Amino acid sequence: MKTILALLTLIALTLPSLRAEDAPATPPEAPLIELKKKSAFTMDASGRNPFWPIGWKPVVRTSTTTSEHTGPDILPSAFVVSSITLDQGARYAIINGKVMAEGQQFGLQLGNQTYQLTVKAIEDGRVILARRDQEIIVPLRRK
Repeated sequence: MKTILALLTLIALTLPSLRAEDAPATPPEAPLIELKKKSAFTMDASGRNPFWPIGWKPVVRTSTTTSEHTGPDILPSAFVVSSITLDQGARYAIINGKVMAEGQQFGLQLGNQTYQLTVKAIEDGRVILARRDQEIIVPLRRK
């Protein structure tokens, strides 16, 4: 045991005495990396959005001005009036499952288009809805 301890002490004392010449040299400076091509982005003449999938092209939608402003007539069957409440100060109706008051505006989605409508009047047994120049009379549905 004493010999092992003496051997370790001797090795520990000789390690710091290594000469600087025996120490490994520092590696030379790495050469600078030079880019061959720097990236840049410019919008090309086609105006393609870079976030669109590759090969995808936008669909050009053409519409006439009359259908854009008025659109097709909305049928009363697109609405379900399930309840009407007539009170002294306010009138309410449940239209397509939502509580509506007179003068309230709401959107009706048919297909991929949304139409803006206004509750024009709530009367006993029917609701009158307005959409631009169209007036839609929807009767109360009784079961």
